[in-house]
Amino acid sequence: MPDSVVAAPRMPPLYALRAFEVAARFGSFTQAAQSLFITQSAVSRHVKTLEEHLGCQLFERRGSRLVLTDAGRLLAQELKIGFRTIENACVAVTRQRGALRLKAPSTLTMRWLLGTLEGFHMAHPQSRVQLTSAWMDLDAVDFSSEPFDCAILLGNGGFPADWRRVKLFDEWLVPVCAPDLLGATPWATQQLGEAELIHPSRDCRDWRRWLQRTGRADQIAWQQGKLFDTLELGISAAAQGHGVSIGDLALVGTELQRGSLVLPLQQAVKSGDSYYLVWPGGGDESATLMRMRDYLLEHLPDVTSQGVELLD
Repeated sequence: MPDSVVAAPRMPPLYALRAFEVAARFGSFTQAAQSLFITQSAVSRHVKTLEEHLGCQLFERRGSRLVLTDAGRLLAQELKIGFRTIENACVAVTRQRGALRLKAPSTLTMRWLLGTLEGFHMAHPQSRVQLTSAWMDLDAVDFSSEPFDCAILLGNGGFPADWRRVKLFDEWLVPVCAPDLLGATPWATQQLGEAELIHPSRDCRDWRRWLQRTGRADQIAWQQGKLFDTLELGISAAAQGHGVSIGDLALVGTELQRGSLVLPLQQAVKSGDSYYLVWPGGGDESATLMRMRDYLLEHLPDVTSQGVELLD
């Protein structure tokens, strides 16, 4: 008697899985739609398609908040790993021959690195850099398993001993908000205590660092407020008037000059972390890497032009 053939389970549509993974990451259909360049209703339809395929609810509404169910949380964790594997495979297969492969955090990329690399390519057209902008839980790279030659990471310099590194610039934490929220004059501590805080990380570490260094930690309920996963999302929420976020002074210069963001308090605090260009040691350093390193060091953001008190 021939062996019976068991059909493999039908996979959900890949677009639905991707829409759910991004919505789970941001905790918002609106932000997922902006990231995927589709409409919010399309994200909602894709998630509904996935829920119907799996036969379970993935999100539930709690007031205005979008919260993962237990099934949604499990699926999001596995999809995050799966899509990262797919992205790495695609980068490895489609990379340009001879290009320097650079990994960098998404906020840094959008606010400084992308424009700086465009200038580098104009100055050195023979040097090609293939940039991968990544959203990271922690700024990290694994050169043994990821298809990158170098990376820019935010950290305290405690990298593996066999890596080479060069510090680019320090992170300076400073409160930012929309002009309408500020009003006509800078704030006192009491006004900050009455404002809605926006945290660009879920552990609230940036507000805690700033308040401790400026002597306000006992006066402000920093544990409260809106939580986001990235600096970019926190800055965007602040610009839209949803509260006061902590920003990096080196990365909000354009908004401050344009007036879409203002500084309610004129003190910036060095966080203790810095942006580093890192690459594996033990081999010959490519000419493109060295040219890019030198160009980045010549075009660093200027934090002294904002007239802010800098507290080391």
